[in-house]
Amino acid sequence: MALSELELKRITKAVDQFMLKRRPHPAIRDQVDVGYTITGHSVELFEIRPDWRDKSTIHHSPFAKMTFVRTRNVWNLFWMRADLRWHAYPPVPHVPTIEKALQVVDEDSHCCFFG
Repeated sequence: MALSELELKRITKAVDQFMLKRRPHPAIRDQVDVGYTITGHSVELFEIRPDWRDKSTIHHSPFAKMTFVRTRNVWNLFWMRADLRWHAYPPVPHVPTIEKALQVVDEDSHCCFFG
């Protein structure tokens, strides 16, 4: 079952608030920025940068993914490792809300999301 409109609005509001806090200063957003997509039951956060050789090519590099598991009513939290695969975030692999998932990403206590 897909996310309801109410769930989608709550998720979008929470992620938009996170983006307001984490986005870089407007003066450098053409060089580096962050964004997100919501697909199915997953929210993916990514970094946006132009290619260093061709400024017209923009790269999206994902760094965090949160997936809602309705049967358990939890959010699974993943980080992108150097092997370009999603791995469960070891300190906190499951959280009860999207807000808590975004808080864990923002705190980044093990330097997995922002380095």
